[in-house]
Amino acid sequence: MRYHLVLNHPFDLDKIAQEADADQRPRHCMTDAGKLLNATIHLPGQDAISLLDKAYSKLVGRPQDWALARRLVAQLGSEDVVFCIGETVGFAIAALCNPQNAPKLVVFMHNPDRPRAKLAMKLFGLKQRIDLFMTNTVFKAEFLQQYLQLPSDRVSLFREQHTDIRFFTPAAPSAPKKRPLIGSGGLESRDYHTLAAAVANLDIDVRASAVSPDAKASLRNMPKVLPSNMVCRYHDWHELRQLYRDSDVVVISLLDHNYQAGLTTLFEAMACRRPVIMTRTPGLVEEVIDSGYIIGVNPGDVDGMKQAITDLLNQPEKAEALAQKGYDFVMQQHNHNVYVQSFADQLTSRYGAPSRSSDVFVEAPVVSRVASAVEC
Repeated sequence: MRYHLVLNHPFDLDKIAQEADADQRPRHCMTDAGKLLNATIHLPGQDAISLLDKAYSKLVGRPQDWALARRLVAQLGSEDVVFCIGETVGFAIAALCNPQNAPKLVVFMHNPDRPRAKLAMKLFGLKQRIDLFMTNTVFKAEFLQQYLQLPSDRVSLFREQHTDIRFFTPAAPSAPKKRPLIGSGGLESRDYHTLAAAVANLDIDVRASAVSPDAKASLRNMPKVLPSNMVCRYHDWHELRQLYRDSDVVVISLLDHNYQAGLTTLFEAMACRRPVIMTRTPGLVEEVIDSGYIIGVNPGDVDGMKQAITDLLNQPEKAEALAQKGYDFVMQQHNHNVYVQSFADQLTSRYGAPSRSSDVFVEAPVVSRVASAVEC
């Protein structure tokens, strides 16, 4: 079988790999997955956008997703296996493929229960056009089975969350601290209102790398005025890694949601062997909290978050034990190496070994868009 990996951003994967080898940033999972599958990696942003692409994007996806899909469907056939990292481009490929000679299409579903996704699945008849729906929570897997009336073998629950333990590693703080430091990161579905209120009157410093490639800051997740002991700014990869290493505790404060935001920050902090406090949300976060790898607080619970922070700061032995337990968890289960092999096995066990007729090919990107805390 000929494997294809379709991404949702025009990453410069060759540059990312070179920088990762030089310890300048973490690896991108799809580069190594592509090697295992001998896959062609396709990137958006290189195709001319038509009026029809713009029209389709009013329903779902972006014009560049539909433009990429138009090009790919002319090249694909029944001997191809296509994995789409998100539903926007996945839906476009599924809608445009000729059912008589369609590839095996695997689409990772991030938000299947949103109104536009539900409408597109019904309107384009995607139950018949997508061979395997992958997702990362029981809630979403059950929703897909019920909404599309799918048999269990058409929906795969796959934990995509991981981190690069070659880059994110434990190390000593960069300098002595005058008082304890709380670290945080990310922007998607973040609730910095609760974190700010929890730390406002504590004798600590708070530093957050509040950026995301998939979200913009708004009053919904960021207060207009931060407390005097709290700073939010962009951190490059080395600064982000050192922020984790310098932190006495990492706090991931989230809005109530059901689609697994915050896990990239969680596993990066764990890989740096730091204790973590995180808002309880359905799915893997809830499982990790209940298993005792991190401390959980309820959404919007200012007093609960404040108490959790002070408890760990006042009990360094407890904080160290929590950090070690989380570190062991990431080293064994949620790291780059385990993820890449599991992902490749997921596809080859269903569709067979990849063709070895040529080396992995990555389309040249138009631009390089690499931000801190990229979730891949």
